Amino acid sequence: MKTVKDVSEITGISIRTLRYYDEIGLLKPTKLTNSGYRLYDTRALERLQEIMFFRELEIPLIDIKKIMENPNYDKEQVLLAQKKLLERKRNRLNGIIELITDVMKGVNTMSFEAFSNDDIQKLLDHTLTVMPEETLKKQIEQYGSEEKYREYLATGFANEQATADLIKWYGSKEKAMEAILQSTGNTEGLKSEQDENEKIYKQFMTAKMENNDQLAKEAVVKLAENYKKIFHLDNARNILLDLAKEYSSHEKLAEATDKQYGTGCSEYIANAIKLYYGI
Repeated sequence: MKTVKDVSEITGISIRTLRYYDEIGLLKPTKLTNSGYRLYDTRALERLQEIMFFRELEIPLIDIKKIMENPNYDKEQVLLAQKKLLERKRNRLNGIIELITDVMKGVNTMSFEAFSNDDIQKLLDHTLTVMPEETLKKQIEQYGSEEKYREYLATGFANEQATADLIKWYGSKEKAMEAILQSTGNTEGLKSEQDENEKIYKQFMTAKMENNDQLAKEAVVKLAENYKKIFHLDNARNILLDLAKEYSSHEKLAEATDKQYGTGCSEYIANAIKLYYGI
């Protein structure tokens, strides 16, 4: 048996709080001594631990009491649900910590300045310069002239949503321009990163078949690192969350991914990404 003082020291919960739990009938002591001191056995401590888990999820005491007094209360199922919810809360906090880390590094994560016409022309000049000669030739033939092909490329920057997403991924217009201007047109490097992506997607499918959450989490980390390389990103959180959104909202993209890697792959990856970032 543990005294109220012992329980307070073990759990970090104040004596006053333990007394209040007794008053509202949430956690009654196992017995009272002749002098009126509260004593708690192992079963009472286990119940207190469950209460603490509920409190971590910010569930009101009155609701905790109702849940635990329900005749259909299943301790194992409740613990499993609490574990999943707390993992999601932890992951959400990890995502926030990542963003704070970026801000401390000087990365502007809340800039919405649009590209000017001069910015766009500079990016187009670079894109056409590094584009393989054969590819450029085919595009010019398709659009009729280099100028018309430039106009087509420029329409991408006229799309407000696409531009907003681009700036969101990089944190600022300047960072986005810097990343685009770093591109070299080297298809060999891209091939290596595409091969890595394929390995990661296969790992997702292995995790799905084995119902292995840890393996899926590791795959998300690898995917984030690979996207950083491909797109010259400081943080891949926003682009991965947009990828998850695309898989959930665009049926053709999901179908193409499932066809290549296996049924349910796109949905599984979307859920794994959202779970990792606590969304």
